[in-house]
Amino acid sequence: MSGADLSNCRTVIFGCEGTKLSSAEKKFFKAEQPLGFILFARNVENPKQLKKLVKSLRTAVGRPDAPVLIDQEGGRVQRLRAPDWFEAKPLGYFGALYETDPDRAIEALRLTTRLIAADLQAADITVNCTPCLDLHLPETVDAIGDRALAADPQVVARLGAVVAEEMLTAGIIPVVKHMPGHGRATVDSHKALPHVSTKATELQEADFAPFKALSLLPWGMTSHIVFEDIDAEAPATQSRAVIDGVIRGIIGFDGLLLTDDLNMEALSGDLAERAQAALAAGVDIVLHCSGKLEEMKAVAEVCPKLGDKALARIDLGNRVFEHTPPPIDTKADKARLDELLSTE
Repeated sequence: MSGADLSNCRTVIFGCEGTKLSSAEKKFFKAEQPLGFILFARNVENPKQLKKLVKSLRTAVGRPDAPVLIDQEGGRVQRLRAPDWFEAKPLGYFGALYETDPDRAIEALRLTTRLIAADLQAADITVNCTPCLDLHLPETVDAIGDRALAADPQVVARLGAVVAEEMLTAGIIPVVKHMPGHGRATVDSHKALPHVSTKATELQEADFAPFKALSLLPWGMTSHIVFEDIDAEAPATQSRAVIDGVIRGIIGFDGLLLTDDLNMEALSGDLAERAQAALAAGVDIVLHCSGKLEEMKAVAEVCPKLGDKALARIDLGNRVFEHTPPPIDTKADKARLDELLSTE
């Protein structure tokens, strides 16, 4: 991405349908110029195929360093799985370990993240949608569950920083999520719209705190949640009050802000309306993940070209590519990780 002319790119990141691009997809991506792409398990067969798909996505838009994203958190949310890729424990595992042995938890999480990064480097994937900085509370919906690190905001920030640091060192942009916090949602935003009635003052002291601590990171992702004490009507993704007042204001995040997937049922209206509402509220990029061409056409129609602020935020994030990542000794790191985790 570094040095590329992105002025003709649209404010959208798309998925694709299968393990290779169709001629229709290639034609569409070339014409519409999404900022980048996101991959899912449906797009993955083996390392050789994956690397070829990543290259073909970039070829389609004529940008050899267009961002390619993935959700490779560990646990339930990892699109690259064994036996071809490293199988990581969920983030919540390391939060639980931190309660009894902080040093071991940090080292184990650092090694785990490094091994994930090595797999992404091999596939030429440059953006990883992690860490999840949501609090893990008693009421946290299972869709988040052990994807969240801990209940204590300071622990979440400390361990989240480990994940982010290792990704950045490896030349991969981390995406903190789900801003400004998903931990109090009691329903799955893939299926319905969660409402949180907690007072803004309490949210600021707890839920917002990990995001504030890591506010200098380059990319972030919104949550599809109504925070009633801040905006009683619109979910965070589509709320000017949340984006300007909380994410850009209280939290102080000035990086590139993405929506969570527009296809999630927490959002109402058709896909074009969902995208327009999010962009009007102040997000930089909308994320459309289904890979269905007709849906992508509808979304692309309402996504303008990148503005100056988004371009500046992208440029800032691209600084991660200006250094040469140190080599990762996967064999030694895996051996040390196994040693750490065998002492439980």
